[in-house]
Amino acid sequence: MFLACCGCKRKPDRVDPEKEYRATREALVGVNRMMVKKDHERIKAYAIQNNLPLNESLTGLWYMVDGKGNGETAQAGQVASLRYRVSLLDGTSCYSSDSLGIKKFRIGQGGVESGLEEGILLMRAGDKATFIMPPHLAHGLTGDGDRIPARAILVYEVELVKLDP
Repeated sequence: MFLACCGCKRKPDRVDPEKEYRATREALVGVNRMMVKKDHERIKAYAIQNNLPLNESLTGLWYMVDGKGNGETAQAGQVASLRYRVSLLDGTSCYSSDSLGIKKFRIGQGGVESGLEEGILLMRAGDKATFIMPPHLAHGLTGDGDRIPARAILVYEVELVKLDP
């Protein structure tokens, strides 16, 4: 009788790796959507609380050009020179050109936050702007390992000092 019961025992179903991958991917995409929505709500609340008339790009960059320069419009390939202040939504200062000097980078070649590159392309030399970058446009899930924590929303206050070829 014992052998009959053990012999009839159902074997566990085999795991389909492709099915497991799809289920895991769907779960991660769902969590990511939820986090992006939460970041959006936090930025929107910050803008309302601070009376900032921000625009939002299709990528999720919130921006406001609040000082009009009279120079040329920024384009990919140019070298941008910036005065800047980077802080967290709670006002904690992370980095600034006051202590680190003017930031220079070639637009479109990486090496800076993708949100910063996107924002600079909205400016002219001499403009001042405020950019609020959700984590996916800033330092992402990990932060920078120094002053910017994981999943941080950044507030960038910038002045596009000049553009060089």
